Amino acid sequence: MNVYLAEFIGTAMVTAFGGGVVANVVLTKSKAKDAGWMVITTGWALGIAVAVYTVGWVSGAHLNPAVTIALATIGALDLQFVPGYIIAQLLGAMFGSLLMFLAYKKHFDEETDSGALLAIFCTGPAIRDYLWNTVTEVIATAIFIFSILGLGNSHNTLVEFTLSNGDKATGSIGILGALLVGFLVWAMGLCFGGPTGYALNPARDLGPRIMHALLPIKYKGGSDWGYSLVPIVGPILGGVIGALVYQALFN
Repeated sequence: MNVYLAEFIGTAMVTAFGGGVVANVVLTKSKAKDAGWMVITTGWALGIAVAVYTVGWVSGAHLNPAVTIALATIGALDLQFVPGYIIAQLLGAMFGSLLMFLAYKKHFDEETDSGALLAIFCTGPAIRDYLWNTVTEVIATAIFIFSILGLGNSHNTLVEFTLSNGDKATGSIGILGALLVGFLVWAMGLCFGGPTGYALNPARDLGPRIMHALLPIKYKGGSDWGYSLVPIVGPILGGVIGALVYQALFN
């Protein structure tokens, strides 16, 4: 159960931080109102890095069904763990969104823009075309998973050094891994975030979208369920493609 609890906590942290930075930028009367895309992408990146540092040693910090399914596809995760990981991630995403909502409750009460309220919880396209929105998510997530596998490659995480007696030894620089994942998420937002809001993660989108539908938000509109399959199907397909391509090229 420890790995599932870790995935729950880590994914809750992701959506609390990520939703929090979007709320900070878009909600009426927030001190960071209109701070912009750079603040949003930076907040997401740092939040994910902190979450990975916090629970990575327990569960591997997938925090994302696309990561879990991709790793299982290439045999890097036993299939028996997949359902539990995904359920924990979805519930964690919902709980993190609840914490974010409570932290900003008075500001939510003041916000009358239903589009802004929805954007705090889940992604949406700049130009609505379900096919091309899905293509964007597939490409972005394939690059994301491919890059994660590269960052985690033992050739990057192990270094050789010489001891005082002249013997050779190896040491791990894995402590940088979570920070590098944060930089990767930052790069994804800066480079691929504009078209669809760079979901990259079905739980990160679906969990908060469910909470948007359930929470008593004063001026909210619909939860845009017509779009909701895009940030689920796109990242899962992209994650599997990215993992398979990395495995094919670099074994």
